[in-house]
Parts: sequence; structure tokens; C-alpha cells
Amino acid sequence: MKTPNLSDLAQPGALIAVRVTPKASRNRIERDGADIRVYVTTVPEGGKATADVVKLLAKALGIPKTRLALIRGETARDKVFRIDP
Repeated sequence: MKTPNLSDLAQPGALIAVRVTPKASRNRIERDGADIRVYVTTVPEGGKATADVVKLLAKALGIPKTRLALIRGETARDKVFRIDP
């Protein structure tokens, strides 16, 4: 499955809520309306899964990963990211 194009969400200051599933069979992003689910193969230890989520999300948004800031959910499955200018 191709990574969905989320560039329509890539507005500075926008908040993006995602649901993360670690230890998935493969890395992928699914979008169902406003719901965004990110599946990563990484185990949720020491922020490794979150780092992979940032990589996948930045690629789908078409922005550098340095512009994504984790606002909420550092250790939770539900995370909120802000797009910095």
C-alpha cells in the first residue's frame, strides 16, 4: 500500500492527532476521514516507535521531520503532533 498524501494537513500550527499501533507487520499509514492510524514495526521502547511515527508522518505530509513537534502522548498510543513553521 502506498503512503497516503497528507500534504493537505501540512499547515503551520496545525494539530494532527494519530493513533499508533506498534509491533505491526509493516510500516504504513491509513487515513479514514479525519482519523489517522500509523502502524510501525518498531517496539515501543525508549521512544523508538515514536521516532518511526515521526519519520512516516513527515514523509506523508511532505515536510522535514524537524517541523513535527510531539505535543501530547509521548508514551501513549494516541499522539498529537503540531506542525511548526
